[in-house]
Amino acid sequence: MTETLRADLARVANQIPAGSRVLDLGCGRGERLRYLTTRQGCSGLGVEHDPASLLEAITAGVPVLDLDVDTGLGQFADASFDIVLSLKLQATRHPVEVLRQMARIGARLIVSMPNFAYWPHRLTLLRGDMPRSSDLPFDWFDTPNLHFATLDSLESLFSSLGLTQVSRVALKPNGQPVKWLPNVRAGSAIYVLTKTSEARP
Repeated sequence: MTETLRADLARVANQIPAGSRVLDLGCGRGERLRYLTTRQGCSGLGVEHDPASLLEAITAGVPVLDLDVDTGLGQFADASFDIVLSLKLQATRHPVEVLRQMARIGARLIVSMPNFAYWPHRLTLLRGDMPRSSDLPFDWFDTPNLHFATLDSLESLFSSLGLTQVSRVALKPNGQPVKWLPNVRAGSAIYVLTKTSEARP
């Protein structure tokens, strides 16, 4: 069966060179890894802690470890992967430490994040409500997301950790790219990052 991905995940896959060694943190049911291995000749390993998603990934033949991303990344050797993915950074308890571990493990990082400063979110907050959108689809009391960020604040964090942006694709909720005022007009963004010589330990 030919693997397909929804548009935003296909954009992530397009940032990954064929044949790369990929570590996918929070891999879910393993769709990304299946796509990367079958369509782009990558080798990879998933990390997932949700029992139902873990079982689906294993059943589908995806190599995956049952690990807590916040506490289990120390077992991976330095520079053991070409690419480390985290498309659920906002759901980790300690995103700064996760980013540091990712930078230690992989040559390049790919991170995606919903943008809390997206203009409809701002209007919703002005009305006194918590935002919901396709990028933030949960009610505040039922969300797996532990942290919320704007694109500007996220990029400041990357810089403080010695991570350089190789590329950024800011996206509207319909998957169309945004080039003008992304911190206001984008619902999310995908970043490709690499370490700089100033990276902190």
